[in-house]
Amino acid sequence: MSTLKGKIALVTGGNSGIGYAAAKELKAQGAEVIITGRRKDAVEDAAAKLGATGLVADQGQVYAIEELAAQVQEKFGKIDILFINAGVLGGAGIEGATEADFDYVIDVNFKGAYFTLSRFILLINDGGSVVFLSSNVASMNAVNSSIYSSSKAALNAVMKIAAVELAPRKIRVNAVSPGPTQTEILNKLNIDEASRKGLDDWMVERIPLKKIGTADDVAKLVSYFSSDAASFITGAEIVIDGGMSL
Repeated sequence: MSTLKGKIALVTGGNSGIGYAAAKELKAQGAEVIITGRRKDAVEDAAAKLGATGLVADQGQVYAIEELAAQVQEKFGKIDILFINAGVLGGAGIEGATEADFDYVIDVNFKGAYFTLSRFILLINDGGSVVFLSSNVASMNAVNSSIYSSSKAALNAVMKIAAVELAPRKIRVNAVSPGPTQTEILNKLNIDEASRKGLDDWMVERIPLKKIGTADDVAKLVSYFSSDAASFITGAEIVIDGGMSL
């Protein structure tokens, strides 16, 4: 199928995990794809595998986002699909949280996402699609997740406001909110194999469908939101967590 033929898509944080899977799916649906990431080698490697354009950018820095927008405008003019995916994990109890803990998460997950949308609005063609990567924890109350959960809850608020602000241009704005997902980020938790298995078992036990999601599961939803099949959907958050948040 080529549901996105002739479209240009930008995926932030597209060199790994959900971003890479989404870029691959958008490409499979016919879109021309641009990916970003902070590590030059990882971006170049992913772009080569995808047959995409890779641009290095730190999505936590507004100046870098503005430079990225200028590069995209110079190379492509405008885009049709913007998947704001770049993000980081971070956990801390409220009492013990430091300013560094707070800034590390908020700078990328909220400030970076906010200004990515802000600086790319004029580069999105009328009738285009914006998708935010949120999380099911935005509406849950897990211990030690206050900063991360807040960053995603704030994104959901911006998503709904942006959906209203951009509606006159027929630009749709939505969010996907995954639960536990098998990606490289889980492999960076620096825990031993037994602890990792214990974590996986703990998560599966809390998911009614009794499995951890995959990046491809999320990618298919991003592709759907980006297509004409979702032309009457805007301001929506779809939770994709196997029922974990029910």
